This record gives sequence, structure tokens and C-alpha cells, in this order.
Amino acid sequence: MTNEDADSREQGIEFGALAEDLESETYPLSHERLLEQYGDRELELADGETSLGEVLEAENETEYEDAESVRQAIFMMVGGDAVGREEYSDRGGNSGDMESDESV
Repeated sequence: MTNEDADSREQGIEFGALAEDLESETYPLSHERLLEQYGDRELELADGETSLGEVLEAENETEYEDAESVRQAIFMMVGGDAVGREEYSDRGGNSGDMESDESV
């Protein structure tokens, strides 16, 4: 993975070149224009890929003020699909594991 790839992954979503394109876009940007321009772009999730259009098709936003507002809409609409296995943490397990470790 290159530094560019690492910089385009946020909260379990790999934005790829879309991240830079959103940053250089002119805002405010309508929902319709966003989907027209970028709807076919792929977002990589933990369990596969999906298009921006699929993620945001049910979004009620009419206008985006900046790239951050687009990213926030994506995070909200993707939800748990961006996370791999539920209730799994790469930070050391769950609280049940910690209790059993203390009793040993």
C-alpha cells in the first residue's frame, strides 16, 4: 500500500482518487450533480466494493457545502458495512476477554 492509498482510507472506507477529486470540487454541490459526476466511482469496504451512487442514493441531502460534508454523508449511509466483522476490535479484544485474563 502506498502513502497515497493510506491517506485515502477513512473509517474503513477506501476512497481512492475520489478523495482528491472531492477536495478539488467546487462547492456548494447539489446531490444530483454529485451523483451525476461521481456516482459510478467505487468505494472499497471491508467486505467488498460499492459505488458512491449506491451508497448515497437514499441520502436526503440536497446540497453539500464541502468535501467533508460529502464524506460525512458517506460515513452515515455506509454504516456497519465499512467495518468488517461486528464487535471485533483490532485494539485487543472485548471486555469478556479481559475478565478471563485477570482470573488466570
